[in-house]
Amino acid sequence: MVTMILGALAIGLTLGLLGSGGSILTVPVLVYLLGHHDKVAIAESLAIVGGISLIGMLPYARAKQVDWKSVLFFGLPGMGGTYIGAWLAKFMSGPAQLVLFGVVMLVAAAMMLRKSKPISAKTACLPGSSGLNENPRAHPLWQIVLEGLLVGILTGLVGVGGGFLIVPALVILGGLPMRLAVGTSLMIIAMKSFSGFFKYVGVLSGLHLSVDWNTIGIFLLVGVVGTIIGNVINQRINQQVMRKVFAGFLVAMAVFVLAREIPHVLHNQDAPPAAHALEATRGKPDRDPMQSAQLPAGRVPHNTVSILMDVSKNISLRYFT
Repeated sequence: MVTMILGALAIGLTLGLLGSGGSILTVPVLVYLLGHHDKVAIAESLAIVGGISLIGMLPYARAKQVDWKSVLFFGLPGMGGTYIGAWLAKFMSGPAQLVLFGVVMLVAAAMMLRKSKPISAKTACLPGSSGLNENPRAHPLWQIVLEGLLVGILTGLVGVGGGFLIVPALVILGGLPMRLAVGTSLMIIAMKSFSGFFKYVGVLSGLHLSVDWNTIGIFLLVGVVGTIIGNVINQRINQQVMRKVFAGFLVAMAVFVLAREIPHVLHNQDAPPAAHALEATRGKPDRDPMQSAQLPAGRVPHNTVSILMDVSKNISLRYFT
């Protein structure tokens, strides 16, 4: 329980501090710290990310900082894409999805570290500000729709909200100011995530797996609290330093995930994808459904905790000392 609360708090704090990136921690926390099955963790991540995003969107909606036209033309294709991604997931093994997830983490880290033009202090401290130089100019509608579809497919496959891709797309392709793009992205993330989660419930049922609703509830509650705390701390720290630290952490996590999962993919490359997801349930038809979220044999989450702590310590020493 303590590990669960700390993991959820870390996700919420990251969202509050950086405005994005917290969702990309959800799957590793669920898989490597809590020991949940790969596919179950991705499904749970979609529910958690969707819930936190929906709650986080409310202040923006009250301030009329959600562009509903962009929600329509980006969000609806995103919902369809996430549904497709969740459907495609049943043809991939869990380790293969985590390898793809590791690649996405590297892309997210690169986008956080990329050089950008200076922006005003006011813009820099906005929730979700990514350092983009705002130059609103709308692009053709088909580009927005296509981007929404592709980001949605990625969300369905690996369980990330995709805010680090959606916000730049809304600014560059949709021509939205930064704050409007952030509020809009939260609504889009919620729509995509719930669409993917709905499909995943069916996929997991076919694999004799199920999500842990207690975990989802705790992560939602603690994650929202963490987001509020992060928003308060946000005003007192250097955003550029925080982004560098978090990007470094993402790189370390990505290397860890890829090093751990690539051998699983290579070892099982000739087996049917569905067989990998069923390894944990085969021969255990009478077990408690709540236990179906647990990771298959061969993963040792306890060792992972110490590794993650060492990685975080090294990054902190590098940037703060």
